[in-house]
Amino acid sequence: METATKTPWHLWVIGIVATLWNAGGAYDYTMTQTRNMDYLTTGAENAGVPVETLVEYYTGFPAWADAFWAFGVWGALAGSLLLLFRSRFAFHAFVISLLGLIGTTIYTMGAEMPAELASPMMWLFTAAIWLSIILLAWYSRRMTAAGVLK
Repeated sequence: METATKTPWHLWVIGIVATLWNAGGAYDYTMTQTRNMDYLTTGAENAGVPVETLVEYYTGFPAWADAFWAFGVWGALAGSLLLLFRSRFAFHAFVISLLGLIGTTIYTMGAEMPAELASPMMWLFTAAIWLSIILLAWYSRRMTAAGVLK
């Protein structure tokens, strides 16, 4: 007979915070891909870049970079939700997200980015994304090993 492993309180906190954080990424991806001009205009104003420059940059992504971005964003959101559902597949989703982040970062580092977008704040935000995905993958792996995620 298998005994049930109690769900630790921190799984719920991490799962909810991760879902909110990664839902923000999914929203950004969706608004950018659908060319939502209100969203892009606000983003351009916040970055101090002309909206045409921002739109041109994002519409210039090759299909492979868009695909990696999609895997990164949707994998992270799926992994966060799978944590809340206590599924061991959360780890797999975070690995897919990490692969997407690797591809997106390769493109970003090699593409000609408008100088206004290549700010220290943008690179700090990118580092925060990397850190969050690595920690979430580690955490989900740890929770699977502990028998919390099944």
